Parts: sequence; C-alpha cells; structure tokens
Amino acid sequence: MTLITAPRAPLPPFSREEAITKVRMAEDAWNGRDPAKVALAYTPDTRWRNRSTFLNGRAEVEAFLTRKWQTENGYRLIKEIWSHAENRIAVRFCYEWHDAEGQWFRAHGNENWAFDALGYMAERHASINDVPIAEEDRLFHWPQGRRPDDHPGLTELGL
Repeated sequence: MTLITAPRAPLPPFSREEAITKVRMAEDAWNGRDPAKVALAYTPDTRWRNRSTFLNGRAEVEAFLTRKWQTENGYRLIKEIWSHAENRIAVRFCYEWHDAEGQWFRAHGNENWAFDALGYMAERHASINDVPIAEEDRLFHWPQGRRPDDHPGLTELGL
C-alpha cells in the first residue's frame, strides 16, 4: 500500500530529458550519502535486489544504505541513462570507494528501475561487480558530495 500523496517530479511517462533528470537526481542523492533522505525517493513498499541482497520497504533500504556507507569510504558515484520507457528507466553506473585498509575499488553496475504514478521508485534491480584498483587509477576526483556539472560522465571517461 502506497501512503505517499505528494508527487516526486518528474512523473511518468518520462520523456528522455525527464528520465535523464531522474537519473541525475538519484546520483546526487546517493552521493549525498544520507540514508534517510535517499530512502524517501522510494515507495514505502519498494522492492529491491542489490547484488544478492533482497530488500522490502523503506526501512530495509535505509538500514542497508547505512551499513553500505559505513564500509564504503570515499564513495563517489556516476550514473548514466541506458534506456527508458513510460515508467521505467535503465541505468549503468560506476562508483569508487575504499575499504578500511585503504584498498580502492571501482564498482560497475546496471540498474533497472520502475516508478509508481507519483514518481517514486517502486522497484530497483541492481547487478554490481567490484574491481580492485590502485589509488592512482581512480577517475572520480571531486570533493565528497554532488558530482560537479563539469566533471566527465561515464562515456567521457571511457567506462
């Protein structure tokens, strides 16, 4: 049961420009690393698959993100639209992070999103692979938080 009443624009059906806006909104929120704020973009009964983890509802999403950002240090994410149709968006993404020992990783992934009529994400299916990288091979060099508008995206970085 969805208890949300305030729309979260842009709303489906998405034009290409609106889908790109939705992708950037998600990237910005995740780079903000505030689990409670990020969870508000999803329906109260959202369903997720993140790698081999299955989540149901905002509370599980918020708890998952809290754990994630406690261990993925220096997290910086870039998302790029792959495709969209009506209430669905497919994205590819990469993010860089390091563990407690200082080992850097670049995670490569794809997500499939489905939105309700009010623009909240009802489903998220994510496939992700981590690749260890040397610190000098990092490509995401901006201060923690939102990626600057002039920072290259995945295509420009050759990812």
